[in-house]
Amino acid sequence: MTKYITEQEAMWAGDFGDAYVDRNVNSKIVAANIMLFSKIISYTNNVRSVIEFGANIGLNLIAIRAILPHVELSAIEVNKKAYEELIKIEGVKAYNQSILDFKPADKSDFVMVKGVLIHVNPLMLGNVYDLMYDMSRKYILIAEYYNPSPVSVDYRGHKNMLFKRDFAGEMLDRFDNLKLVHYGFTYHRDNNCEFDDVNWFLLEK
Repeated sequence: MTKYITEQEAMWAGDFGDAYVDRNVNSKIVAANIMLFSKIISYTNNVRSVIEFGANIGLNLIAIRAILPHVELSAIEVNKKAYEELIKIEGVKAYNQSILDFKPADKSDFVMVKGVLIHVNPLMLGNVYDLMYDMSRKYILIAEYYNPSPVSVDYRGHKNMLFKRDFAGEMLDRFDNLKLVHYGFTYHRDNNCEFDDVNWFLLEK
């Protein structure tokens, strides 16, 4: 049995993560993602490879493939049930492991994380920031719940499973050669999008 560094990894790798997979099989999410990523990718140039941290069943990657048909796609996913869905997507190179254990073999033009940093143990965020930075040739996308200062929020009856903060700001402070390209917000009352209230930030080396 795999041993994880943090309780958050263990939860997402187990039944808690399996239940999330079951809740998120939804074609409307792909359509909303296409709208979102079309806008974000319009601020980039020459993206040929993308890797997603915590890709779940790949709904973000399916949307990106619709926008960039020839892009190379990779994904890291700790939950085995989600990973088994990921590998069904043609051309996606998937890794069934925690991002805290991941050892990259190569860089990608575009490194992205969406709704994942909020579930990472705050003590390990620095490791994830370093990994995202090291793996990116040019762009980093962060799409998460934002709060100007760190705060922990109960999540589906569990404590220490959801953390809000200024993830993008922390990365900009951590790496001198990162700059903010653009940012935006998805609003849960937008009838065209199946999203929560999420802030996204596109960073560039």
